[in-house]
Amino acid sequence: MATETRQHRLKRLRMRSWRRGTKEMDLVLGPFADACLSAMDPDELALYERMLEENDHDLYAWVSGRSAPPAGLRRLVRRIAQHAGIT
Repeated sequence: MATETRQHRLKRLRMRSWRRGTKEMDLVLGPFADACLSAMDPDELALYERMLEENDHDLYAWVSGRSAPPAGLRRLVRRIAQHAGIT
């Protein structure tokens, strides 16, 4: 979305974070998005957006530490888990 403004992108990502497939991930990703997305640079936002494409069951397993996330997402998943008070 090359013509999308930063403000619109942040709003869209917040909405996707709060309206997941499971309530657990809503409660993990929603507050993280509200608190952290505005400080992320474009590359970090692109990674976050890519992570949002994953299914909620995998995301929850990664955030909860039940399974390891893909190498490219490890730092972001750890940051999300810390924000949620999981680790």
